[in-house]
Amino acid sequence: MAARCPDDTSQLLARVAKGDSLATDQLLDRHRGRLVAMIKLRMDGRLTARFDPSDVVQDSLTEAHGKLTNYARSQPIPFYPWLRGIAWQRLIQLQRQHLYAKRRSVSREEHSHQLADKSAELLAERLPMPATHASGHAIRKEIQARVHAAIQQLPEISREIIILRHLEEMSFNEITDVLKMSEDAIYSRYRRAIEKLSRSLAKHDD
Repeated sequence: MAARCPDDTSQLLARVAKGDSLATDQLLDRHRGRLVAMIKLRMDGRLTARFDPSDVVQDSLTEAHGKLTNYARSQPIPFYPWLRGIAWQRLIQLQRQHLYAKRRSVSREEHSHQLADKSAELLAERLPMPATHASGHAIRKEIQARVHAAIQQLPEISREIIILRHLEEMSFNEITDVLKMSEDAIYSRYRRAIEKLSRSLAKHDD
């Protein structure tokens, strides 16, 4: 049974399944920017001076191009989570090769997302947090630091849901396929995490 996709994506996939190369190029290229943003967010800071996220994405799209016809004929999961998974594995391979090659276990380094300052700033802007009475650069930096600390205190899976939802801007349906959890479970964890963050930040704003 094919996974649900937006109507336009479904139409392009139907053309891809019939061997339409133009549809293949259109479908892959429309997600290039979103994938570049994801790789920038997820790439270990030690690699950013050596590797361009755009190159990682280009390699990912080249790999996806060779697999897309088979995917289009079965569509086991929605398109973007499938495409993102290819880019994610490319990033993991890159980090394994250049950062963790001498370690027996790399799962923690690969999957634990330590929130960078820029990411914390974006979250502070995007999360539905209580309004603050103060303004200005210093206050924004303080809120950023508080968001950073509060996010890191969340359970890892809840933190990942927040990042996927607000930094990668994925729908709950897409997150379901990335994390292999039910949408109800994801939304429940998300709601509890937002409530916890709101309480934590509100304490400092009294």
